[in-house]
Amino acid sequence: MTWAHFIYFAVASVLLYVAGAAVAFTPLRKNRSISILLCTLGMLVFASFIAGLWISLDRPPFKTLGETRLWYSFFVMFAGLFTYAKWKYDWVLSFSAVLSAVFIIINCLKPQIHDQTLMPALQSAWFIPHVSVYMFSYAMLGAAFILALWAMFRPQEKLLQDADRLVYVGLAFLTFGMLTGAVWAKQAWGHYWNWDPKETWAALTWLLNLLYLHLRLFVKPLNNRKIRLLGTLIIIAFACLQMCWWGVNLLPSAQDSIHVYAK
Repeated sequence: MTWAHFIYFAVASVLLYVAGAAVAFTPLRKNRSISILLCTLGMLVFASFIAGLWISLDRPPFKTLGETRLWYSFFVMFAGLFTYAKWKYDWVLSFSAVLSAVFIIINCLKPQIHDQTLMPALQSAWFIPHVSVYMFSYAMLGAAFILALWAMFRPQEKLLQDADRLVYVGLAFLTFGMLTGAVWAKQAWGHYWNWDPKETWAALTWLLNLLYLHLRLFVKPLNNRKIRLLGTLIIIAFACLQMCWWGVNLLPSAQDSIHVYAK
């Protein structure tokens, strides 16, 4: 399995995602299992490409930004499907399908193909758990961002409560990702933390999400103004997450970053 085959899996997955999201707005929406089945099939098709690419590369496909986009496309659909199945937000499923499709299209246009080799720093047992939990946390926090964004226009306490659950899960995995990254950094570079640009933005993202959860414990009762303010904090935290993931690559200081692996 190579990137040359990606287009076939991409088209099949996107079509299944779109079909599943569309069913949620038809008379068949009462039977949510149809949407869930179609989207699940799309995820299985996409996962089969990731597995095939992993085998052909003889390494986990986590090295490049294009490869991490594969995982984000998969996990963001999972987060949307989870949110839809648990809280019945039809529009979240649609938004997740569109967002996943956008990342898939970007990878079709710019797959960022690189060789199979991994630099010594990446040849670690921490490589797979660190990157995979980060991608999962990004997807869950992305779903929280979607709910927060909707709460800005239609302030509802329930929207914020459901976003809380997603932030709890996302922050837990983000924390685990940072801890595994620290242990990995100690082994690779001799330091748990280097205040590298990526690490700095990761710390800021973690702190903002933690601040949000603490404020939720004390900011009561909620009114429309407070809901919007708390939702804004989730949105800012998600913007910092984007800087942590790919935005740092645009900074001049990132050129000497220890986290730049694909040059």
